[in-house]
Amino acid sequence: MLYYSNKQNEANNQNEANNQNEANNQNEAKMKKETYEAQKAFAGEKKPSMQRRCVGHDYSSRQIYMITMVTEGRRPLFGQIAGRSDAPEGCPDAPRLVLSDLGEAEKECWHEIERRHPHVCSLALQLMPDHLHGILFVKEKMEVPLGKVLLGFKHGCNKAFRQLVPSVAVLQQQTERSHGFLFAPGYNDRLLLRRGQLDAWRHYLADNPRRLLMKREHPDLFRVQRNLQAFGFTFSAIGNRFLLQYPHRIQVQCSRRLTETDVHSLTEQTLAIARQGAVLVSPSISPGEKAILRAAFNEHLPLIFLQENGLTGLAKPGGKRMEACARGQLLILAPWEQHNEKMVISRSQCLSLNEMARRICESN
Repeated sequence: MLYYSNKQNEANNQNEANNQNEANNQNEAKMKKETYEAQKAFAGEKKPSMQRRCVGHDYSSRQIYMITMVTEGRRPLFGQIAGRSDAPEGCPDAPRLVLSDLGEAEKECWHEIERRHPHVCSLALQLMPDHLHGILFVKEKMEVPLGKVLLGFKHGCNKAFRQLVPSVAVLQQQTERSHGFLFAPGYNDRLLLRRGQLDAWRHYLADNPRRLLMKREHPDLFRVQRNLQAFGFTFSAIGNRFLLQYPHRIQVQCSRRLTETDVHSLTEQTLAIARQGAVLVSPSISPGEKAILRAAFNEHLPLIFLQENGLTGLAKPGGKRMEACARGQLLILAPWEQHNEKMVISRSQCLSLNEMARRICESN
């Protein structure tokens, strides 16, 4: 295990820790009250992501949204993915969706939103075989909420569905009415809240075909495994599970009191070991741990990352982690159930994750 601290400060640190614990206990009572108030709206049975809305938000107000809709039963009706995941943009083999006739009609229905609702502007659209992502800008207050606008879009899509794929549409009409027709009931929305988020959304949409190709080219690396038994724990996992069998696994755990110089020195030591074939294992909680794992990640060194939030059946790594999984560089382990609410990791969870990392490395 790589653990680093300043010995000359240990006595002072102990006193600071005692004082900090007392302050933490006072803050914890306050945080429990604040957490309760923040989570009251989510009490009771958890709603599926396609039926949840931001509590207290006015969906007729000026706002930019990213919208996701999936076909009922995840049927691949909008087209077929083509190309290679490693092909550069602009070349004939670049990742793309070849639209079906229904896909072309859905695209037209999406752009019809702007013509029917002058206050709404479409900023981006990415159709996939069984779902779509779109970005809408509500430029000023509307008389109807966003849900009504999207309901009209769905009506137009359903009409095209009946006309272009009548055999599937007839079968779908015979199912229970609790199901959707072309699309599953509801939609998922995200609100633009911070600078840079719009560019990130646009990149995510444009990158969807490539990410799907990566999953199809490396199915074992992108399949979520449930109930993975390892080192006395049970995990959900995605990525290269063979990293657990590497003979040399090193835990990365750093004190939050490390100076920038300390972190730099420890980073160099850790990377030197990883370059010789060791797998780094950490929940990446403290600033030092984050810096070390970021440096190792950028060098394409093998990593096992333990995360607090669980994995859904359709989970996939975000951002550059997707490419790391495809290279076999990364394994993500999640010991607990998935939650949709944003939650601050607790001290007990931090201790548990570090203990899991220790046990994984202790079994070399």
